[in-house]
Amino acid sequence: MEALNPDLSGKLLIAMPGMADPRFDHAVIFICAHSDEGAMGLIVNKPATEVRFSDLLEQLEIASDPGIRDIRVHIGGPVEESRGFVLHTTDYSSDQGTLQVDEGTAMTATLDVLEDIAHGRGPKSSLLALGYAAGGRGQLEDELAQNGWLIGEAQHAVVFGRANEHKWSAALKGLGIDPLSLSPTSGTA
Repeated sequence: MEALNPDLSGKLLIAMPGMADPRFDHAVIFICAHSDEGAMGLIVNKPATEVRFSDLLEQLEIASDPGIRDIRVHIGGPVEESRGFVLHTTDYSSDQGTLQVDEGTAMTATLDVLEDIAHGRGPKSSLLALGYAAGGRGQLEDELAQNGWLIGEAQHAVVFGRANEHKWSAALKGLGIDPLSLSPTSGTA
């Protein structure tokens, strides 16, 4: 018998137009963990315009090697906005704790990943998020039932790409949906 609530870990949640909560307007969320207890994910297309990676390193007193690229910082969600999470490829794992999400993606929330990135020893692809998105028992399922979100396969270019302004439409196109065909309101026949 198939489970009624499949594990959505490693999938994308794509906000439908007209999302009532402005924090999730046109959001693309990578689901890091999903169970009967709830869901946790990171918004992958909302850059934190006021915060730079180099500023965070300085604030955390982490020295970086010369020439290390300044990775983009994102707003991961409205929960614990001062806490950092690094979503990354599985070529990296922390001895202090890395959550393997799926075959190609993992998440680390310990300082050592930032130190390793600062010294060129980090993952090949990564995204740093401040805060996360979460829902309690049944909340995600309720929002899916109300057509607030679409579920899509995670695509490397959508999760780790730099063109944040195109990630929402690219995620929809990955489902075979033209973003212009979606309406923020539903009609009746």
